[in-house]
Amino acid sequence: MLTAGYIGHRSIRIEEHQPDRPSAGEVQIAVAYTGLCGTDLHILHGHMDARISPPQVIGHEMSGTIAAIGDQVEGWSVGDPVTVIPLSWDGTCPACKAGNVHVCQNLALYGIDMPGSLQERWNVPAHTVIALPKGMLLQHAALVEPTAVAVHDVRRGEVQRGDKVVVIGGGPIGVLIAFVARAIGAEPMVVEIDEQRLATVSGLGLRTLNPTATDQDGAVNEWTEGAGADVVFEVSGSSAAVLSATALAKVRGRIVVVAIHPIPREIDLQRVFARELTIVGARVYEREDFVTAVDLLSSDAIPADSLITEIIPLPDTQRAFGELEAGRAMKILIAVARDR
Repeated sequence: MLTAGYIGHRSIRIEEHQPDRPSAGEVQIAVAYTGLCGTDLHILHGHMDARISPPQVIGHEMSGTIAAIGDQVEGWSVGDPVTVIPLSWDGTCPACKAGNVHVCQNLALYGIDMPGSLQERWNVPAHTVIALPKGMLLQHAALVEPTAVAVHDVRRGEVQRGDKVVVIGGGPIGVLIAFVARAIGAEPMVVEIDEQRLATVSGLGLRTLNPTATDQDGAVNEWTEGAGADVVFEVSGSSAAVLSATALAKVRGRIVVVAIHPIPREIDLQRVFARELTIVGARVYEREDFVTAVDLLSSDAIPADSLITEIIPLPDTQRAFGELEAGRAMKILIAVARDR
């Protein structure tokens, strides 16, 4: 069985590996597709070497079918189509005891802290597995994990039907947030400065704004009839976007911090005070977010085919990362199974 592992120095190595049988409480998944994301790119660039011990199989956005079942596992059958919540929590910390296992104080992530899904056979705990509808295309199902991120973000923003929503950042997660918000009945606008990405987002039928070409504050003010946005999502990770978020939100509006900011950012607390803004973080997802994501993708509320730029076979994973680095793709999938 083939695996794709990070070996350091911006390099991916393809290796043959004989998988173990699933242990008690585990299932083995025949992985069909794995999506690459910004986190995987951070891994390739060495930014997460403190958490990874090369060689490490990476990847966490996936779909596949159950290939084998360990002891003490019930409710699953070989051949069932599935995806995986790639989180591991201890169940004993204060966050877990309070019911917030997704932000466990000792949270570990598959594909980062533990081997991930860029392997033909992947053993995972049965409690992390999510069922997929029988007729759902597995390439579409590889988008469940990033869609679950967006669903969680939108829930944290308490987005309602009719809300005017500004999404700062037109990458895959920003676009998915816009589509999830639109599925609720909100009106999203995506703010992006990269012209190529802007054209892609616009081509998906979403309202867009380039703040380097248009007066951003004025455009949002006009669009919201002087009120400001009900919810602003900061997805870009830039310092300018943090200041923009407070400038664009309405009185008692909500700002959701989605992007990972590696250093502290300046924020306009006077604006937060004057408009009684609410700022919340959104880290990963909960099981209900995965269930909703599956529903959205299977009902075509998320245009999966339009979001998948390219499907690349597992032996060419290094090339796939090159495409991702070049910024030419919205979502690249790795065909892990050899017959894909």
